[in-house]
Amino acid sequence: ICSWDFIYAEYVVAAGNHHRSIVWQIAEDYSHCEFLLRLPGYCPMPAFRDVIDVPLVVRRLHKSRSEVRKELGIAEDVKVVIFNFGGQPAGWKLKKEWLPDGWLCLVCGASDTQELPPNYVKLAKDAYTPDLMAASDCMLGKIGYGTVSEALAYKLPFVFVRRDYFNEEPFLRNMLEHYQCGIEMIRRDLLTGHWKPYLLRALTLKPCYDRPINGGEVAAHILQDTAVGKKYISGKLSGARRLRDAIVLGYQLQRAPGRDVGIPEWYSLSEKEIGVRPAVAPASRRINGSAGSSFEDFEILHGDMQGLTDTMAFLTSLSGLVGNDPRIPEKQSRERTAASVLFDLEEDIYVARAPGRLDVMGGIADYSGSLVLQMPIREACHVAIQRSDPIKQKLWKHTQARQLANGAVPILQIV
Repeated sequence: ICSWDFIYAEYVVAAGNHHRSIVWQIAEDYSHCEFLLRLPGYCPMPAFRDVIDVPLVVRRLHKSRSEVRKELGIAEDVKVVIFNFGGQPAGWKLKKEWLPDGWLCLVCGASDTQELPPNYVKLAKDAYTPDLMAASDCMLGKIGYGTVSEALAYKLPFVFVRRDYFNEEPFLRNMLEHYQCGIEMIRRDLLTGHWKPYLLRALTLKPCYDRPINGGEVAAHILQDTAVGKKYISGKLSGARRLRDAIVLGYQLQRAPGRDVGIPEWYSLSEKEIGVRPAVAPASRRINGSAGSSFEDFEILHGDMQGLTDTMAFLTSLSGLVGNDPRIPEKQSRERTAASVLFDLEEDIYVARAPGRLDVMGGIADYSGSLVLQMPIREACHVAIQRSDPIKQKLWKHTQARQLANGAVPILQIV
């Protein structure tokens, strides 16, 4: 869910700019990877050229809730919280009054010499945590990928304590809150035993994670197939996604040490708006238009055509750019040929529509309170645009000559 350039960003800020080259070197190394297997709750990772999204990786259950409770001698109607801080021995003294009446607390990672009140249960060092989590009513611990993924998978309300300088936290927290599975506990309340309000609030949550949890199997199959030469078409990172990742990573590098990291709304909602491409998908022409739908040879990833017939006609002409059509008049052939080399129809194309305007009077004087008589009309202008690497462009002779004269410069081709 996180790459080392993002993790080290915190230390670079604290250590000074002269260490920044380390982060850039790590990012450069990542850019040579074949692909990234990305888990839900991921941090920005703009360095990777290609991404395959896989489900949560979760440890499977070995025993049922009733089997675990029977082994521990806990009745089914008893409320249980599992105290799980990643196996770190608890360095404070736990007290009986910290729990609501009638509750039990299962303590992970307690030292052999640590004494516990009667409403706390010391778990064996080799106890299988997923089974214990599934047998509990809520969990108290620190955010980490393992605890978050298993809390989501087993729909276990998670009362968590903030971790300073843990760069993955805001993204995991965002996922917990989105699926109604998490409550933050103030660290002072954890240390002073003010647990009861948080634990009782946790019981009112309704965790709703309903996505697949077989990420381990999916990743294993992808790696096995890749090892024998099978190529995966994942739908490479769009320019918009790479830009968002770069902005968030840049913010992380520039911010002051110790300052909270919030996930911008446009970033946290982007997957729901645009959608995540499947791990294996057939090659197809892709365009931004109406999410989840298709038109002619295009798969529409984002936007809505609003049922406009002129937009449909424009997409039809766009899909027909490649190949010879005998119905096209000869006088248009040069223009058509020029247009046919503009786009790589295996990559994202962005289409925009600007309606015409009936402008009788008023112009731009409306902001000063003047009377206006204007309205949009049916006629409109469509534009299709795509960004491409200069080395992949089929340049015309005059643009090639310009490149030789002036060196490599960005070129805008319009037809």
